[in-house]
Amino acid sequence: MMIKIYGDIYSGNCYKIKLAATQLQIPHEWIKINILNKETETASFLQKNPNGKVPLLELENGTCLSESNAILHYLSEGSALLPTERLQHAQVLQWLFFEQYSHEPYIATARYIVRYLGRPAEHEERLQQKMAPGYHALDVMEQHLTRHSFFVAERYTIADIGLYAYTHVAHEGGFDLDAYPAIRAWLQRVRQQAAYRDMQAFDQQS
Repeated sequence: MMIKIYGDIYSGNCYKIKLAATQLQIPHEWIKINILNKETETASFLQKNPNGKVPLLELENGTCLSESNAILHYLSEGSALLPTERLQHAQVLQWLFFEQYSHEPYIATARYIVRYLGRPAEHEERLQQKMAPGYHALDVMEQHLTRHSFFVAERYTIADIGLYAYTHVAHEGGFDLDAYPAIRAWLQRVRQQAAYRDMQAFDQQS
């Protein structure tokens, strides 16, 4: 048996898990979940994750772990993607918390409204409300990346994977990265990492 990962590869939160597992060469079974078809709301799925969300990691013994950045942390422990030095480890967590609190709620939600829902008129006001805080998150990232090649320890870690997931598709939610040269250079550095795959490549191989 091997671990199972339940997810939608075009969800940034799911993609980050697939990318990390691939780069860490962790054997796994990818189980496609269609969130628009409410496949996370079935009785069988809710038994695994009562919160009804993906991604979801299921271990060989049936134990399940949810929340994308918790899964990232679990998979990367003991690897080069997670520093062991105490402060650097905490800095990785700092950026992962930032991603979920100050980045994902705005950039990811805007993308969901545009890509998944088709930008319906009734959600336009909600979409516009996401733009300013989304750009603020990008401003914070840009400021950091003008002085650093990566987010922690000047090397590629799960902090980069976590933030890359929705940043590299931010344009799908209406965000313009032209004014963020440091972010765009960092995105390219992430793409140059060993075993990197984009969403489409993962979709085609599954």
